[in-house]
Amino acid sequence: MSECIQLSFAVCRIGIYTCFRALCCKGPPPPRPEYDLVCIGLTGSGKTSLLSQLCSESPENIVSTTGFSIKAVPFQNAILNVKELGGADNIRKYWSRYYQGSQGVIFVLDSASSEDDLETARNELHSALQHPQLCTLPFLILANHQDKPAARSVQENILRIFEVTRENYRRSQAEILISKCNPFFSSEFCCWLAVF
Repeated sequence: MSECIQLSFAVCRIGIYTCFRALCCKGPPPPRPEYDLVCIGLTGSGKTSLLSQLCSESPENIVSTTGFSIKAVPFQNAILNVKELGGADNIRKYWSRYYQGSQGVIFVLDSASSEDDLETARNELHSALQHPQLCTLPFLILANHQDKPAARSVQENILRIFEVTRENYRRSQAEILISKCNPFFSSEFCCWLAVF
């Protein structure tokens, strides 16, 4: 009988030790890869609001970026270190100084802006698409402010106005994504991350 009790205790100790090891001795999870992105667009296009939303920050007290800011945007499969560059006239000429080391580009535009602002945004976008440090990187073009009455649709107007096609810039099919900001934006953004 005492042998049965000793055997039972041994089996219990082995079971407890196995459970303890499984629960407590796993080690840290593997680190998520980090990617450096640059976020550009004209003033008022919604870059800061977009990044605040992705970082789950409060939308209150958001002010336009003067110069640049850096935010770490955590996703389940990666961490994005996003350099947001201010979009004012006097700052845009310095954008190219911040391109080095970027692994992707987010271009945010106000789809409800005036024709003049859209033309300026188009020129800045084409300049960025042709820049030597960005010409091979994935581009995400976001048509923001889709909830405004004057917003232009992505498929009809934004593609036509911006004349952005993969053929124009000799890019692979997955490297340019044109999207609108909406409640499902985060899932589209994660799909765009797959090109990395």
